[in-house]
Amino acid sequence: VQLQASGGGLVQAGGSLKLSCTASGRTFSRYAMGWFRQAPGKERDFIAYISRSGGVAYFADSVRGRFTISRDNAKNTVYLQMNSLKPEDTAVYYCAADPRASGLKVYDYDYWGQGTLVTVSS
Repeated sequence: VQLQASGGGLVQAGGSLKLSCTASGRTFSRYAMGWFRQAPGKERDFIAYISRSGGVAYFADSVRGRFTISRDNAKNTVYLQMNSLKPEDTAVYYCAADPRASGLKVYDYDYWGQGTLVTVSS
């Protein structure tokens, strides 16, 4: 599966952005999906997870209550709604697909999008 992330940009602190990730192919619903982010000089960190059906979601402590994840299997798309953004949310955001729905670690995900840059100014 190929993933294409979009929606990044420059936003002021306290603002909102919605990221999208669209997958190729007709097997999107077979994958759990995740969002990760990587700030300069730092490791890639888990942000959010959504199950194949969309019924289960998990979030990193750093974004819980501010970010939501959703998916539309008919459109082969997963979304990350980001509210109350902070300068420390600045990073490249990646979507990823996990065919085993096995976890929240980078190594659980087989397919990755190219990343979209989110910059939050103070």
